Amino acid sequence: MFPLRDANPRHSRPFIMWLLVVINGAVFYHEFSLFGNDLGLERFVSTYGFIPEEFFAFPLREAFTLISSLFLHGGLLHIVGNMFFLFVFGDNVEDRMGHGRFLVFYLLGGAFATLVHGFFSTESNLPLVGASGAISAVLGAYIVLFPRQKVLTFIPPLLLPWLFFRLFGRIRRFFAPWLPAWLYIGYWALLQFFEAGNGLLNQDADMSNVAFLAHVGGFVFGLLLVKLFVKERPEPQLPGSISP
Repeated sequence: MFPLRDANPRHSRPFIMWLLVVINGAVFYHEFSLFGNDLGLERFVSTYGFIPEEFFAFPLREAFTLISSLFLHGGLLHIVGNMFFLFVFGDNVEDRMGHGRFLVFYLLGGAFATLVHGFFSTESNLPLVGASGAISAVLGAYIVLFPRQKVLTFIPPLLLPWLFFRLFGRIRRFFAPWLPAWLYIGYWALLQFFEAGNGLLNQDADMSNVAFLAHVGGFVFGLLLVKLFVKERPEPQLPGSISP
């Protein structure tokens, strides 16, 4: 299932969300410019990606990769998928937190997610890259703040039938229904926990191309700590009343 958009109005412009999209895009453009230069690309990823073996050997020297790795991606589908999730869910979370708090939340959530992955792969020399951990934290925050908001969800049994049935009104809702956020994100989270647990049980957490443990870590971070970042909204005053 893939989210297309939500029906959740916001009260401010998501400046930080768009800034993150632009930075991720700029970094990926630089990565793309290095394609064909294997040595240069490998050096760039190994310098700014999170490598557990190096981090735990030299934590102070490599601490910056907890953040820098969030802005690297392993391919076009990787960055497009991550940025689309950020586009669908990030604006409302930023709206509730405020711009500065959302940025801190995003970076801390991503760093925590990266650490969770690292703790279970301490001897790995494979670089971890991508914003998935930070965006998982955003999803954790969203399900707490907006559990009943609706998400237009593409369910692709087959793409061509979906395009065909779009011509017939309500039938298309089988392929793109509005689901409550608690159901969509809850289903997504169950998949992440299942895949992460399966990887640990089979001792191949480091062999998958998807860092499910980072997803779990980010999601739990957002789920548990979102209220620390939410901006309190002033209660409306009655006419003639005096605020303390």
